[in-house]
Amino acid sequence: MDILVIEDDPRLLNVVVRELRDEGYRVHGESNGLEGLHAAIDEPFDAIILDVMLPGIDGFEVLRRLRASEVATPVIMLTSKDRVRDRVEGLDLGADDYLTKPFELDELFARLRSTLRRAGGHAAPIINVGDVAIDLAAKRILKGGDPVMLTAYEYRLVETLVHRKGRVVERAFLSEKLSESFGDTVSNAVDVHLCNVRKKLGKEFVRTIRGLGYMVETHS
Repeated sequence: MDILVIEDDPRLLNVVVRELRDEGYRVHGESNGLEGLHAAIDEPFDAIILDVMLPGIDGFEVLRRLRASEVATPVIMLTSKDRVRDRVEGLDLGADDYLTKPFELDELFARLRSTLRRAGGHAAPIINVGDVAIDLAAKRILKGGDPVMLTAYEYRLVETLVHRKGRVVERAFLSEKLSESFGDTVSNAVDVHLCNVRKKLGKEFVRTIRGLGYMVETHS
C-alpha cells in the first residue's frame, strides 16, 4: 500500500512516515501544500493523510483541488483545530475521515486501516492500454486477458508510466522512482527493465521519445 503524508511539522512528519514504514506501508512525505497536491495528482496513492494548516495552500484547498481533478484517493485530515465547522468543511469537501491533534499513532493507523477497507481498492482503478490491463489495486497486469508476471522493478516502471499516460516521462524521473522504491542506483537500470517490459507487454507498449523520455500513449 502506498501512503502520502502531507504535514508541515517536521517532527510529526518524520514520526508518522517512519512508523508507517515499520507497519509495512510504502510512504512518501511532503511538508508543503502545493508540493503535496502535485504528488497526490502525479502518483497512484492508496490513501492520503493530510494536515489542514500547511504552507503554500492549506489542506482544505489541497482537498478541494484533488476532488476537482477527480482524484478519488481516500483522505484522512489532521488538524489542531477542534471546531465542529472545520470538521464539517473537511468532510463536505470530500475527506473520508478526520482526526484532531494531538492524537495517538495507534488511532491514526486504525483509522487508516478502516479507510482503506471502506475504499475497497476503488481509489486505484484498472488502466487499459490496448490489450494490456493494469490493476493498480491488486498490483496485477493482464495482456489479452492472461496474467503477465513482472518483477517488482518492472511493475514499478509500468505503474509510473501508465499513471502519466499520454505524457512524456523523463528517464531521470523513472530512475529516481526506482531508487526511491528499491535503493538501486545503477545507471542503466531503467533501460534494462524497460527492455524486459517491452518483451512481456509488447514493443509498442512504451514509446521512446528521442531526447525527451518515454510515453505510454492514450490511444494505444
